[in-house]
Amino acid sequence: MLIAIDRYGSITLPASVRKEFGLEKESYLELSVEDGGFIVLHPVIVHRAVRLNDKGLTMLEEARKSGTGEFPEWLIEDMRDARTDTEQEIS
Repeated sequence: MLIAIDRYGSITLPASVRKEFGLEKESYLELSVEDGGFIVLHPVIVHRAVRLNDKGLTMLEEARKSGTGEFPEWLIEDMRDARTDTEQEIS
């Protein structure tokens, strides 16, 4: 199968390939370069994570100890305001 690289360096996977592997908008592929110069793409699932600083970890521990089964309002607000950037810290 021949595909082209556009001027932005992007490639388009044919719909038949996306369908066969269950790839949808914003799916992730891991790229590796194998011996012999082969470029290999593997579908992967990425789970977003939020990294907490010491204050955030303390606040999370308080929420867990509260035993109410619900997050405190401050944590709900912080989670709502947090970006999906994996380097984002909640203070």
